[in-house]
Amino acid sequence: MAEKEATWPGPEGMIPALPRDASNASFITRRYLDEIWIEERSIGTGIADLTYELWGRQFSSPIMMPAFSHLNKVGTGSQPMEEYAKAAKELELVNWVGDEPDEEYEKIADICADTIRIIKPFADHDMIRSQMSFAASHQALAVGIDIDHSIGADGEADVVDGEVMGTLSEEELKSLVSYAHGLNCHFVAKGVLSARDALLCKAAGADAIVVSHHHGRLPFAVPPAMVLPEIKKVSGQMIVFADCSVDDGRDAYKLLALGADAVSTGRAILPSLLTSGASAVEDKLNQMNQQLKQLMGYTSVKTLQEFDPTVLWYHGRHL
Repeated sequence: MAEKEATWPGPEGMIPALPRDASNASFITRRYLDEIWIEERSIGTGIADLTYELWGRQFSSPIMMPAFSHLNKVGTGSQPMEEYAKAAKELELVNWVGDEPDEEYEKIADICADTIRIIKPFADHDMIRSQMSFAASHQALAVGIDIDHSIGADGEADVVDGEVMGTLSEEELKSLVSYAHGLNCHFVAKGVLSARDALLCKAAGADAIVVSHHHGRLPFAVPPAMVLPEIKKVSGQMIVFADCSVDDGRDAYKLLALGADAVSTGRAILPSLLTSGASAVEDKLNQMNQQLKQLMGYTSVKTLQEFDPTVLWYHGRHL
């Protein structure tokens, strides 16, 4: 039997444990990140400023919350979706929310953290538009779609909570971007893992993309850190976010140096979120920010605009 990742609180299967084998993109990503090394640059350094600006709003750090979904069903006696929104608000970080019905999203929105709502690619596009409209009416920072959630493990259309997912053509994506803009909302395409898809998102008018393999949906998926520089070259004016295996501030540093404008951390905060709530999430994020600030200080990166990929080494050569 294949070894599995650590299990988390809650019903079996609520939070998937992927097999530890060669096809598991999460383990591939973890290995790649761990093999990236950092050279020290001390002359001219200073105390780093983590301040991050996004769409006219200011945040305390480029490390953001993840687009978690369904955590209120885990059965821990708390409301984790609201808890990590509270942590985002307290720490002045960007909050993200994944697949949640409107009534659950409303409770999260009431926390008043600056939130990006990511919507599944429902086959019924009226559902997508309805959820976009609802998010806009609750002052969402942006809306977006999991573009990589159309196909299930059986190769057929995926089904999430009884709802059938659909594929997105270039024209359909452009139409949904236009709809979001008509609501005065920025649009984010989440699950971009190629320069090809980045170019299509740019052509559709997307404001931002998330470079992600969605915790290993694609077997043997290229690590976001590996493909990020290629995507950054073609991204134009789009903001480029990244996630997957951002377990500490050192991982965040590497992705930022490779071109990400900001990063999300997920499983790093999940155990403490499910057992101890917002305060434990805040403790973990504070630790990650300290690690990021430390490495920026060691490498003469005083602001987020000064990251330089040549500080990174991989297998004996500069990245």
